[in-house]
Amino acid sequence: MLTFQLQKEDTRSVQELQREIRRLAEEKKAVILAHYYQRPEVQEIADFVGDSLELSRKAAQTDAEIIVFCGVRFMCETAKILNPTRKVLHPNPESGCPMADMITPQQVMALKEKHPDAMVVSYVNTTAEVKAVSDVCVTSANAIKVVQKLPARKIIFVPDQALGNWVKRHVPDKEFIIWQGFCPPHFEFTAREVKKLKEKYPDAPVAVHPECHQEVIDMADFVGSTSQIVQFATTCPAQRVIVITEVGLKHTLMKKNPNKEYIFPDSMNYCGSVYCCTMKAITLEKVYTTLRDEINEVTLPEEIIERAVIPIRRMLELT
Repeated sequence: MLTFQLQKEDTRSVQELQREIRRLAEEKKAVILAHYYQRPEVQEIADFVGDSLELSRKAAQTDAEIIVFCGVRFMCETAKILNPTRKVLHPNPESGCPMADMITPQQVMALKEKHPDAMVVSYVNTTAEVKAVSDVCVTSANAIKVVQKLPARKIIFVPDQALGNWVKRHVPDKEFIIWQGFCPPHFEFTAREVKKLKEKYPDAPVAVHPECHQEVIDMADFVGSTSQIVQFATTCPAQRVIVITEVGLKHTLMKKNPNKEYIFPDSMNYCGSVYCCTMKAITLEKVYTTLRDEINEVTLPEEIIERAVIPIRRMLELT
């Protein structure tokens, strides 16, 4: 099982801390949501583990009094936007998303002025303020489907160039203006690495996240979001699968089907694989203190919530 070193801010064992977090969650009527890229020990105490789309749906549907969101900042903001009467807590407020910071609402508005006949499609990996000036949001799981259903012929796609180009490939009848943002961890994967893995494991299909470089995507047998990769990798006939995405997903893959081998590219990074440092900055100790003291609450201006919820709801309706 994949493990990350637990940061010893607390003297209790991992299991003791996990039990105490679950006790607090029950006592405070809190729900704990965690992204697939979280540390394994954090995933284990979550009520639900999923990708951005799945977590958005859970955040919108929950009747829990407190939402503890183990993910990066834009995910916590999305939970607050979809369920504004609930208290949303972020165990590590410094955990942002570099991709989300690559586009500002002012830059979106400038694009809209330049292309007034275009619709703004905003990847969910954006700030609440960017969502507020967008026409519709998408995730990597539903981007193609949503864009196909939009009435506009011209699409402004922000901020991820890789996902934008992937959608463009599948929706050739529309014109795309694609912002040149990117996901740093996914852009670390190279075609050379994938080629070596394919040569070493010729019987293993390659599953790739669409945030990767185009040349990496071109080498894939399957391209999809994290949840779609989970489905493919755990159910395909092959006994081993090469997985090109953040290494935190390995924990879920091994839980769902431990009889397969999941191969992630080697790297000089933490735990020998490509990882998202902002996701991994959330530890059990931070979850515990955040829930115990009910700190790090996510707040947004009411005006931003009212405007940002429109493109998110539109996405959920279209999917």
